[in-house]
Amino acid sequence: MTGVLVRTDDEVYRVDSVWLGPPRATFPWRARYVSYGVGLIVMILVMFVQRRIGIGLDFFSVAWALVLTVVLTRFLGQRIDYERPLGQVLALFRHEISGPRARTATAGGAVRSGHVRLGPVAPPARRRRGRRGPR
Repeated sequence: MTGVLVRTDDEVYRVDSVWLGPPRATFPWRARYVSYGVGLIVMILVMFVQRRIGIGLDFFSVAWALVLTVVLTRFLGQRIDYERPLGQVLALFRHEISGPRARTATAGGAVRSGHVRLGPVAPPARRRRGRRGPR
């Protein structure tokens, strides 16, 4: 009895669409097309945050922004593939941020003493002397 080998189309999806550059002048790294777009958006966001917190525009701020962009783009690139595209990752992130959370702070209000009885202090109950326990 011979087994039947069913070929799937997984090989087609495992091939990354990568641009290495022109012949004989390729980039020294491999990056998917989506990584260039994600990297551009991340770089813009990182530089925007740098300006908002007061970091000036000089060589070192741009160099650190580039390093942070590469790290964040690699982090995001590990989570993006053909089974989970960029749109799905962004929607998941948005749902995680805006999802309902359990309330940890208690809701306070005005403190009232209306349920507290005011009056003379009752004497403590007297205990009987004698044998303890049921009779």
